[in-house]
Amino acid sequence: MTTPLAPTVAVIGGGQLARMMAEPAAALGIPLRLLAEAEGVSAAQVIPDQQVGDYRDLATLQQITAGCAAVTFDHEHVPTEHLKALANAGLAVRPGPDALVHAQDKGVMRAKLAELGVPCPRNAIVTSVADVEAFGFPAVLKTTRGGYDGKGVWVVREPADCEDAFAAAEAAAVEVLAEELVDFRRELSALVARSPSGQAAAYPVVASTQLDGICHEVIAPAPDLARELAVQAQEVALKIAGALDVTGVLAVELFETNDGRILVNELAMRPHNTGHWTQDGAVTSQFENHLRAVLDLPLGSPAPRATWTVMVNILGGPTDAGRLYDGYPHAMARDPQLRVHLYGKEMRPGRKVGHVNTYGDDLEDCLERARHAAAWFRGDLGNESE
Repeated sequence: MTTPLAPTVAVIGGGQLARMMAEPAAALGIPLRLLAEAEGVSAAQVIPDQQVGDYRDLATLQQITAGCAAVTFDHEHVPTEHLKALANAGLAVRPGPDALVHAQDKGVMRAKLAELGVPCPRNAIVTSVADVEAFGFPAVLKTTRGGYDGKGVWVVREPADCEDAFAAAEAAAVEVLAEELVDFRRELSALVARSPSGQAAAYPVVASTQLDGICHEVIAPAPDLARELAVQAQEVALKIAGALDVTGVLAVELFETNDGRILVNELAMRPHNTGHWTQDGAVTSQFENHLRAVLDLPLGSPAPRATWTVMVNILGGPTDAGRLYDGYPHAMARDPQLRVHLYGKEMRPGRKVGHVNTYGDDLEDCLERARHAAAWFRGDLGNESE
């Protein structure tokens, strides 16, 4: 067997985040080895060194990481005890289990952020409807583990609304976290990358909008964001990354409240949807900086390349809308500067199947171009005459 010219990085999970790590890995000459959950998933289409297996099985994790310099993740669901076993065996687990647990368990995360003095919504672990009543309605209930893209989250306004949350938590053997329903102006995201040696890079704070609990649109940088709030958001993200000893990308999702505060909503310790704009709008993408951090290489510049960059997700539309590829002739001819990123996924209503990035000096123009392209790929504009 030929000796790799660079250290091999194992990636657990075969979704689009792993897929998008492959491009900078190829450019840097870094071999990736993939543990995919099924044949033909998004990342498996572009990473040839792969194995299909269960990330919840320690023996499978040990096999896929054998001979690798480090392991990183497409998602945060690998059992904490397995990550500790890999780390105890000498493997560089990045981010490490003691950091990653704060993205895996919302209860653990809230307790730690409170200890650090990080501003958060009022919250408490609740075990019954009576506890929620004592906490106060309206509220947001979240399962402490397993939720993503709006799953595992319920807005409750009266006792009867709580039943689904507690049933889901009982079925999954997890706890329920109650949080205040924040009166917010918009959602922000502060993305940072951090290496094991402590070097950190902070990207511009962005504004994001959600559609049915899924990130729909990102504007970089966040328009009309007061400089002091932008700096505070970056400082909060850097503080969390340092205190938790995060290696790789950390996304801190935030609420900007109507009274001018920022509150931490969620943490993600991996490349994140709100950082997809960096592929075309930043000097160094989040995916490249994540890999650099995992191997403790010097981080690249997070500086923006253009005044504005807009990312709009392509969410699956009608299943009879045809192939996403069929949208290329129109979208590319209409906007030669458009950047399209498709994930190799079958169309399914509401599913993330790709995203588009636009950039330039005119924000309204960038928004119109990105929204039009995403709608065209989705099939919403298929009968429109130009």
